[in-house]
Amino acid sequence: MGQVRKFDDIENSLAPLRSQGKKIVFTNGCFDLLHVGHVRYLQEARALGDVLVVGVNSDASVKKLKGPTRPVQVENDRAEILAALAAVDFTVIFTEETPENLIHKVRPDILVKGGDWKIESIVGAPFVMSYGGKVMSLQFVDGKSTTKLIEKAQK
Repeated sequence: MGQVRKFDDIENSLAPLRSQGKKIVFTNGCFDLLHVGHVRYLQEARALGDVLVVGVNSDASVKKLKGPTRPVQVENDRAEILAALAAVDFTVIFTEETPENLIHKVRPDILVKGGDWKIESIVGAPFVMSYGGKVMSLQFVDGKSTTKLIEKAQK
C-alpha cells in the first residue's frame, strides 16, 4: 500500500529509492471519482518504472479546472484512495494550478499523462527532458471519465 506524503517531504521519501537505482514515474490529476480508466492508466504508468508518485490536485485547483460543483471528494480522501491502490507508491497534494513545482521536487525518470495530452503541452516536460528523463502520453480509455460518471448518476 502506498503512502500519502506532504509536498515538503516527498524528496526525502524518494532519496533512498533513488540511491537504490529505482526508476521513478510521476503523473498527476484530479482523480475525483476513481473509475476503471484511472485504474488502467495508473497500472500502465507504474509498469514503466519501480515507483509511482501521483500528484493530486488540491480542492481549490479542481474547482478552478472543473467548475463550482467539483470536486465531489475532498483532496485528503482522493489522495488516500489513490495511495491504497497497488500501483501507487506515493500521493502528494499540490496546491498550485499546475504540478510544475512538485515535478521539480520529484525529479522523475518518466513523466506521464493520459493520451488526451500532447507531449509538448505536458507541464514539466521541458524540465524532465533537460536531464534526460522521458515524457510519455499513455493510452486514453475512451468513454471513461469522472464527468461521464457524474452525468450518468444525475440521470
